[in-house]
Amino acid sequence: MNSKRILLSPPHMGGTEPTYIAQAFQDNWIAPTGPHIDLFENRLVDFLDEKSQVVALNSGTAAIHLGLQLLGVQKGDVVLCQSLTFIASVNPVLYLGATPVLIGSEKETWNLCPIALEEAILNQLNKGIQPKAIVVVHLYGMPAKMNEISAISKKYNIPILEDAAEALGSSYYNQPCGTFGDFGVLSFNGNKIITTSGGGGLICQSETAKEKAIFLATQAKEDAIHYEHKHIGYNYRMSNISASIGLGQLEVLSKHIQLRRQNHAFYQQLFDTLSEVTLHQESNENFISNHWLNVIQLASFEQREALRLHLENNNIESRPVWKPMHLQPLFQDNLYFGDDLETELFNIGLCLPSGSSLSAEDLNRIKTALELFFNKL
Repeated sequence: MNSKRILLSPPHMGGTEPTYIAQAFQDNWIAPTGPHIDLFENRLVDFLDEKSQVVALNSGTAAIHLGLQLLGVQKGDVVLCQSLTFIASVNPVLYLGATPVLIGSEKETWNLCPIALEEAILNQLNKGIQPKAIVVVHLYGMPAKMNEISAISKKYNIPILEDAAEALGSSYYNQPCGTFGDFGVLSFNGNKIITTSGGGGLICQSETAKEKAIFLATQAKEDAIHYEHKHIGYNYRMSNISASIGLGQLEVLSKHIQLRRQNHAFYQQLFDTLSEVTLHQESNENFISNHWLNVIQLASFEQREALRLHLENNNIESRPVWKPMHLQPLFQDNLYFGDDLETELFNIGLCLPSGSSLSAEDLNRIKTALELFFNKL
């Protein structure tokens, strides 16, 4: 076995992060407040959309929680959630005492299916229930069909929380993912396209919404000389040190996106002649993915597992597609609307190494391992 393990998506430092960290130490801003937080937020706005506002938080999960709370989600409400996702997209619904209704995916993007979404809405309305929010995810960096989903949102007056945790740098009809919904969510976890070691961001559509989010993220302290509290708050603000890492990462974000897209081109060329493998990719030029992770579909579950184990034997990490929420024991009693495409994707889908730090040697090892596997079939 090769000594160096090739990971799916490890952190990739740009080089200037220690300079920003040293500045924070020199100025003694070792706290969940400080100038680097403000600067990080402003530079994210510059990258995304100058019409938006960003609140830097300590996780993407915290951002989803705050976003749902700011949309008024509370105990007893129904929230319509994409089933094919990481569980952090759905858990905050439970934090608020609300009920997730799970929605299946469509074949082109693997994201929220507009047809299934409308079916779920009509089902709830027929029961006298007005869903409180829609949680849509841009899975693996692939933009969801936001035109159709936004039209349904407006038709039934249900706000959107857009989980773009995996999609920083992706766009749909030239608009950045994360800026379509009433709120958007980013993640800066260690495996994301840029990292603050752990962290997230809430994209808001107004300065007022940003101020409310910061208020809740800093323990909901009222404007008084003592600690006065009228609302439940949280310790969700990003630290100045984490923001320092983020500032260095933002300097290489465009480069990291380019490198991930180059990795996708590498897999396109590799799988072009293999009829039994389908590489997940954009359906047309209006969908621009950052290709955070490259994902393939195999012919069967058995073939997927054989390939996963083959790569593991070569010290190359791979991972099945997210297990859908409607198959998770935690949500076994929740309503689901869809054609169960997600189960098939879970059974035959495999995520391959896609990090921006992959070297030519790494790519060659991946190529050799994959060719060896498929040549034996």
